[in-house]
Order: sequence, then C-alpha cells, then structure tokens
Amino acid sequence: MDIEEAKMEFVHTWGTIGSSWGIPRSMAQIHALLLANKEALSTEDVMDTIQISRGNANINIRELINWNLVQKQHKLGERKEYFSANANIMTMAQNIVQERKKRELQPVLDLLNKLKQENIEGNNEEVEHFRNLMQELDEFIQQLDQLSEIWLKMKDNYFFKKMIGAMS
Repeated sequence: MDIEEAKMEFVHTWGTIGSSWGIPRSMAQIHALLLANKEALSTEDVMDTIQISRGNANINIRELINWNLVQKQHKLGERKEYFSANANIMTMAQNIVQERKKRELQPVLDLLNKLKQENIEGNNEEVEHFRNLMQELDEFIQQLDQLSEIWLKMKDNYFFKKMIGAMS
C-alpha cells in the first residue's frame, strides 16, 4: 500500500469513527486529512481529496478551528488560506475533551441545577423519584467533569508522563 492509499484509508476510517461520536463525517475526514499531511492544505485541496463542496469544506474547517484542532496559515505570495492540524495527539485529545465539556457537560449541569432549584409540584412519589434522579445525575455528571479536569491537567505532569511511558 502506498502512502496516498494509507492516508485515504485513515481519512475514511476517521470519518466513520467521528460520525459514531456525533461529529459530522466530513468534519472528521477533513481533520484526518489535515492530520495525515505534513504540509498545510488549501480549501481546494481538501475539496478535491475528500470530494466535498466548498460550503461543506468551509463550514467544517471553521468548526475545526473553533475546536482548536486546526490552524489557518498563509503562504508568502499566495492569496489562498492554508490549514494544518496540530499533530500532537495529547493536545488534540485535550482540545476535544475541553470542547465536549463545554458543549455537552456544562449544559447538562446547568439544566440539573435549574431543575433542582425548581418548586416541582405533583404526586409526592413522582416528585421524589424525579428529584432523586436529578440528584444522582448531577453527582454523576459532576464526577465526569472532575475526571475530565484531572485528565486535562495531567498533560504536563511529570509522574503521569513517566507512568504512560512505562506502560508502553
């Protein structure tokens, strides 16, 4: 298998995995393509390689920039914008965890806090059941949030690096 075939297999597989995680397939494919290429690519390069429209490419590249997974670059003497992905896997994973926390965990925590403060009326048993559920969910989501915070802080931890190195 040559390098271009290997890259395209990676792009297609990353796209499939991304869509199972709730990320648009084309966004995951663009991310994989930029990860797999040493040189920055233009929007046109992305469109041609993955066979997507300009609008689809632009929207997803902007979203990857918002997630801090892709950076925009300019080449001297060219008007085109070029894009590259941060190839540091630990940094990439941390950016994804941080963004998912912001988009997924925080809204749930906000909702649970709001519901816990509400004066809920109805059948006492139903109200009690609902309040217990909200409390358990709140505790679980807060634990997930704390675990993700610990993991995010471990990047620069000397002990963690040594432990991971010893495991591999």
